[in-house]
Amino acid sequence: MIETPAYFTYYAGTYRVDATPDGGLTGYLLNSRTGEFDEKPEHVREVLRAMASSDISKVSEEKFVQETELARAYSLKGEGAVFALYETIDGLYDQADREDRRLEPQELALIQSLRKRTFKLWEDELARRAAGEPPSFRAEPRFPKYEPPAE
Repeated sequence: MIETPAYFTYYAGTYRVDATPDGGLTGYLLNSRTGEFDEKPEHVREVLRAMASSDISKVSEEKFVQETELARAYSLKGEGAVFALYETIDGLYDQADREDRRLEPQELALIQSLRKRTFKLWEDELARRAAGEPPSFRAEPRFPKYEPPAE
C-alpha cells in the first residue's frame, strides 16, 4: 500500500496522490491555467507504476512545493500577495543575471522560502474559495490557449 499523500512530477506539472474515505486512491493534477489542483484519478495507476523517468517521478513534498510554485509563477499572472512574491523571486534571478553570476546560497534559500509561502497562500486561498468565500486574489493564464487556425 502506498503512503499518502504521495508527490510526483508529472510531465510539465505536479501531481499528488491522496487516500479517499473509502480506502481507495485519487489524484490531483496542477492546472497551469488556473493554479488549482484538478481531481484526476485516472492518472493514479500510471504514476504509481512509473519508474523514474524524465516524464514522471516520485518526489519529496519539498520538491513538489518548489516545482508547483515554479510552474504557477511561469504560467500565471495576476494581482495580490502571491504575485508580489513571484516578482520578488524574479527580481533575485534578474539581479544575478545583471551581475553575470550564479545565485548565492542565501538567495537560493530565500527563493525556496518564498515559494513555500506562495504555496501556503494558494492552499489557504483554495480552502477559502471551497468554503464559498470570494477570491482574495486574481490569477489568469499568462499565455493564451492555443487555438488551431480555422480552415
